[in-house]
Amino acid sequence: MQKTVILGSGESGFGAALLAHKHGHRVFVSDAGKINEKRKRVFLDKNIAFEEGKHSLPLLLDAQTIIKSPGISFEAPLVVQLLEAGIEVIDELEFANRFSKGKVIAITGTNGKTTTTLLIYHLMKSAGMDVGIGGNVGQSWALQLVEKDYSWWVLEVSSFQIEGFVDLKPKIAVLLNITPDHLDRYHYELEKYAAAKMKLTDNMNEEDCLVFHEPDQNIIKAMVGMKGKPTLAPIALNKQAKTRAYVSNKELNLELKDANWSWPISEMVLQGEHNLINSLAATLATALAGVPTSEVGPALKSFVNAAHRMEHVADVNNIKFINDSKGTNVDATAFALSAFKEPLIWIAGGVDKGNDYSLLYDKVIDHVKLLICLGKENEKLKMAFSGKIPVILTTEDIKEAVQLALAHGKPGDVALLSPACASFDLFKNYEDRGDQFKEAVISLKDIN
Repeated sequence: MQKTVILGSGESGFGAALLAHKHGHRVFVSDAGKINEKRKRVFLDKNIAFEEGKHSLPLLLDAQTIIKSPGISFEAPLVVQLLEAGIEVIDELEFANRFSKGKVIAITGTNGKTTTTLLIYHLMKSAGMDVGIGGNVGQSWALQLVEKDYSWWVLEVSSFQIEGFVDLKPKIAVLLNITPDHLDRYHYELEKYAAAKMKLTDNMNEEDCLVFHEPDQNIIKAMVGMKGKPTLAPIALNKQAKTRAYVSNKELNLELKDANWSWPISEMVLQGEHNLINSLAATLATALAGVPTSEVGPALKSFVNAAHRMEHVADVNNIKFINDSKGTNVDATAFALSAFKEPLIWIAGGVDKGNDYSLLYDKVIDHVKLLICLGKENEKLKMAFSGKIPVILTTEDIKEAVQLALAHGKPGDVALLSPACASFDLFKNYEDRGDQFKEAVISLKDIN
């Protein structure tokens, strides 16, 4: 009987454990932290062995396959030991792929992954296709495969997950952008981060398609070393020589083998330049997957995006409050700042990831009237925008940040939470930050 070890009992590890158990593997779950009580009960009910608070090397070394949490680096000493012992170490998505007959659309990029993944799934589901969604969205792929497989799977994948791929071969890969993020994992070398993203295409051939944002020079550089040979399907806001999807006359345009297609931008839920790129990628990917273009337009109108992504919370005293808590890096925040023509009150800050704020100067000068620095360490943010933004205030309280925005705002202003930083100084995660922001705004609305 094959022994499969799961390192980590989070969403992906839990699903991998149950899928391995379903297929008759001897499963052992090892978590250096605490295991969720509900999951622990499931393991006990199914006689799945586990340990918590440690990784016992002797209990790992007799495994044939080890499925590690994406958060554990391949350079971690424990993983290095396991690899040196000749044990296969893979990601949950690679493992799940071995038990699915479905075709995969895999979406990656520094920003826009979740929105594009959800949109592709919505377009395919609305067209009546047999499709599931997974990766970093919703339940893990492995957990869903315990119950059901689909003809198509739309998967959001991160560079951490792609590192653990061996045989997984997307039918369609979508690469939205590559900008500096998570560089601590890659020795602060953008080239290594880009190479991790590009590994997604390693097993692809000319029968598969790579949808990518052609103007992104980091993508173009990374493609030079691409091992796979997918058919290229470039997108761009402005039509270029080989572009398959672009914007023209205020419409999305696709150039397909059998016909061309267009749809008015005004008839889309998603707005803003970054969402145009996401929408171009999604519509082209779904068309390549066989969704009739006649089904695409109506679905673009009915799409509902995930929370914390340019989410309109409420208007208070005619000031529009926008929750973009998912904007955890400079590039994402640049898109958010560019999405508005109105005077901006910008709430930013948190755990700085080596940010180069100079990339935002052209977005804030003569546009942002007030910067509210929300974090425990605000000095770098203050210094970066001193002289660029007329008024800069600081706080460690999100309720106070919202109150300051209201006090300094005027009718017609936009108060934008787009932190450009991680959230872990004051919040559990970006969702917690966004939820607290929304609660603070709603409480103001009730008062005013």
